[in-house]
Amino acid sequence: MEPSAIPQIFAPILAALFAYLIGSLSFAVIVSRLMNLNDPRSYGSGNPGATNVLRSGNKIAAALTLLLDGLKAYVPLWCVQTYGAAWGLDGGTVAAVALAVFLGHVFPVFFRFKGGKGVATAIGASFGIHPVLGVATGLTWLTIAYFFRYSSLAALVAAVFTPVYYQLCDGVVWRSEPGVALALSLMAVLLLWRHAANIRRLVRGTEPRIGQKS
Repeated sequence: MEPSAIPQIFAPILAALFAYLIGSLSFAVIVSRLMNLNDPRSYGSGNPGATNVLRSGNKIAAALTLLLDGLKAYVPLWCVQTYGAAWGLDGGTVAAVALAVFLGHVFPVFFRFKGGKGVATAIGASFGIHPVLGVATGLTWLTIAYFFRYSSLAALVAAVFTPVYYQLCDGVVWRSEPGVALALSLMAVLLLWRHAANIRRLVRGTEPRIGQKS
């Protein structure tokens, strides 16, 4: 075995590990601390995410949380897509990195494995996989959120449709990778699971709308 081949063997594992650690940065908590706001886990839904930070009344903090939670998924995937070929990284690594950064957000090692629901991170990952997929996912979220004013409902619809968009555009915009399709499907399932309480409130009609304090 050539010495240069040794790091290439471990590159996919290191990429996924790095993505998980980046995903474990809970920016809802970090931004709130830096801006001297209450811990988002202590009010509203208790979820460390942009929607709950918005309930603090600070729109800038919510926007920063949304942006950073998305970027922490987009940047590792962009790096793999752009520079991965030199390290022998393929679609399997893209899938592993996407899923790892999402798992990091939901189960962050830096915050006792109690993280957010992963909506912004999932959208960021879809942009990292392909910009068209990201736009489709983001527009789905925005459309549902605009007309129904429920962040959770928008997240659920976007989560379900993202793997569908990925398969529908196979051979048209991109060449579908089985690993990426599986990763997107697993992320959708986890998003649905993380929104179980929201689904119950939506059925009962007690789910708070976007911007509503609770």
